This record gives sequence, structure tokens and C-alpha cells, in this order.
Amino acid sequence: EAIPTEVGLDQQSPMHDLPSGVEFGTAVHAVFERVDPTAADLPAALRQACALTLAQGPAATMTADALASALLPAFRTPLGPLADEQRLCDISRGDRLAELSFEYPLTGGDMTNAEVTLGMVGPLLRRHLAPSDPLTGYPDSLDDPALSMQALRGYLTGSIDAVLRIRRDDEPPRYLVVDYKTNWLGGFDGEVLKIGDYTPARMAAAMMSAHYPLQALLYAVAVHRMLRWRQPDYDPAVHLGGILYLFVRGMAGPETPRVDGVPCGVFSWRPPASLVVELS
Repeated sequence: EAIPTEVGLDQQSPMHDLPSGVEFGTAVHAVFERVDPTAADLPAALRQACALTLAQGPAATMTADALASALLPAFRTPLGPLADEQRLCDISRGDRLAELSFEYPLTGGDMTNAEVTLGMVGPLLRRHLAPSDPLTGYPDSLDDPALSMQALRGYLTGSIDAVLRIRRDDEPPRYLVVDYKTNWLGGFDGEVLKIGDYTPARMAAAMMSAHYPLQALLYAVAVHRMLRWRQPDYDPAVHLGGILYLFVRGMAGPETPRVDGVPCGVFSWRPPASLVVELS
């Protein structure tokens, strides 16, 4: 018996005819950092940001117009339950930190007497992740001996694409870690890239194979440590709102098809606050 497909999963990705690769990903990140998603005329603001970005990059195989019109749906796609269904174009500059740089010590910074290895992270995840968690299989990939022996020492520096603050009347704010991904999750060459290539299950598999869950948790620790200083009455269980990895090729605007209530292209993960705190 055929499994019925969700409506719209076979529609083309808005970015199906754009290139892939590192240079393209860098250009898309630059556009997201440069544009104000709440601009009164978003299409025009996006075209301008794309033109500036492509003028600075290598000779591109796409025009600013093509890139802008392909990216526009991503700004208008609801971000799902973790974001109260708000879209990037709904969230004001005051509630968005773009390219949040961080640096924090691992195992006491320059004091190396405490040895923490990556192999200690897997058991921590197994203790905290529910069987129904989309990334429940991830700890297994940290058991690889080449990884598990790796010591975590010194300082970790990085930059989070965006931190969004979600506010609702009379409720405490929630903070979301956001990362933009341009990964091509489609089939073989010659196949058209579809929205259905970006279902939660497909994105979870891509997350785990690229070790994005570890990256996401290290970002969450950075936000946790910032909020301890900046958020009055900070409570991780209340204020840590979760993680959104936005696979922009799968984001098709307001009508983006959903699987189990979550829009395609929006990988939503809310690891238990206790996991983030204990990892920190």
C-alpha cells in the first residue's frame, strides 16, 4: 500500500537551479547577515544585499535578481512551533543578534589538569535525550575512537549566525539559536531538488552525518552563558527556546508543506535545558 505523501512535497525547491558548494554557502550567509528582514520593501532590500554580496565574491554563475528571488521565500516561511510560527521577516532587529561571536574556556581554559574528552559527551546525550528525540541516534557517532579520545581544552571561539528572541504577551522571552544551511539534500545529478528532500527525517540524517548536533550544543552553551549575565531571573528551562537549523533550499514561503506540524526546511530541536547546563 502506497504511503500518501504530504501535499506539496514534490514541488521544486525555490533554489533548485542555483549552484551548490562552499562559495555559494558563503554568499548566502553574507546576504542573511546584510539584509534587514523587516524592511518595508523586502524584495528590494534583498536584491540590494545580493548585488553587494555578489560584487564582492568570485565571478558568480547567478544574477543578484535570481539569488534574491530564490531567497525571498526563506524569509517568509513560518519557523514552526519553537518560534511561535513567526517568520524571519516578522522578527525585529531588537530581537535578533546576527553573527554573535563567542569565546569560552574548555575545561578551565588554560588550566589543563582536568581532562575532558569528546567521548564523555555521548553518554551525557544518552542520559538526556528522549527516545522520541529526532537526534536520539547521534551519540552513537561520537563513539568513533578517532573522535572519542579528542581532548576538549583551551578556548572555543565561534560565531552563531543568529540568536532570535521570541516574545509573547506576559510570557518570559525565549531565545533560539539559528544556523543557516545551504546543504543540497536531493538525489542524484539530473534530479530536480524538491521540498520533500527537506523533511524532518531527511534533515535529521544530514544533521547527524555532519556532526551539526555537536555544533548546535556548543552554540547553545554560548547562549546559556551569555543569558546568565544578561537575562534577569534567568532560568534555562524557561529561556532556552531551542535550536533552528534553517536548510534554506527547503523553505518555500508561507505555504511550505509541513510534516508533523513542522515546516520543511526548518530543523527544530529543543534539547533539554538540563543537557545544555550539564554540558556547560
